Amino acid sequence: MLQWKHAMALPVSLRRLPAVVAMTPTIFFVVVVLCFGLLWTVWTSFTSSKLLPSNDFVGLEQYIRLFGSDLWQVAVVNVAVFGLLFIGGCLALGYVLAVLLDQNIRFEDGFRTIFLMSASLSFVVTGIVWQWLFDPTYGIQAAVRNWGFSDFKFDWLARKETAIYALVGAGVWQATGLGMIIMLAGLRGVDQDIWNATRVDGVARWRVYIYVIPAMIRPMIATAAVLLSLTAIKIYDLVVVMTGGGPGISTEVPAKYVMDMLFQRSNLGQATAAAIIMLLAISLLVGLPWIIIRLRQLRSAGGEQE
Repeated sequence: MLQWKHAMALPVSLRRLPAVVAMTPTIFFVVVVLCFGLLWTVWTSFTSSKLLPSNDFVGLEQYIRLFGSDLWQVAVVNVAVFGLLFIGGCLALGYVLAVLLDQNIRFEDGFRTIFLMSASLSFVVTGIVWQWLFDPTYGIQAAVRNWGFSDFKFDWLARKETAIYALVGAGVWQATGLGMIIMLAGLRGVDQDIWNATRVDGVARWRVYIYVIPAMIRPMIATAAVLLSLTAIKIYDLVVVMTGGGPGISTEVPAKYVMDMLFQRSNLGQATAAAIIMLLAISLLVGLPWIIIRLRQLRSAGGEQE
């Protein structure tokens, strides 16, 4: 007790000193490493850097080349298709699983662990497993043909038209558990009075889950959507393991475009320009929902004051 009183008698600056010392490495990392790295990347994207950085300023030439590249345009379209299907699939399946677990079933902890187990794997492991499943020689196609269906085809990875959907299936399988656990937390936070009121009014339980509950757990759905969006934009290892960007360039994505420009084509300026565009897209996905929520809060506060 005496030591606590003695500590409280110290000046505020001295009481904060241990916290400042503990946070110094983190502050140094954020300010020096991240900020300097970001500024260096932005500057390099305006230069003609190839294998090594240079200070040859070329303005927006790298960005003009980037948006004029057919490979980049294909990559953007692919990540948009992958992102929409990936996010939609994870949210839909995750919500269904969350609703099923919300029924006070037996062995809920076990089922929750099983559904989350895939999320603990890396996309490299997931890609290898799903590559085996889609392999015509060893995967699903071979198994079904061994059962006597000799005309059965399941060669999605070998066809340009379906390869991107094979990636979506693998991604949804892994990330659905993340959306499920976030939305399950939202379901557990729903006031019991809501269920009592709908029961008195004779509203079917499935209607409540479809028409009422999603609006009440909107923040959880938005959180899951943002996290899944970040995963979709940065998708790289799953593509490299399963398809390598092929067949042809049918599954090329922006992250792979950056890595190829950086390590295979030794075009540092083009790689950093593409990386900056990806950073802007990620910042927009993270910042826009926060701005919308903040504006709604300000409007609600203004309405209450009136």
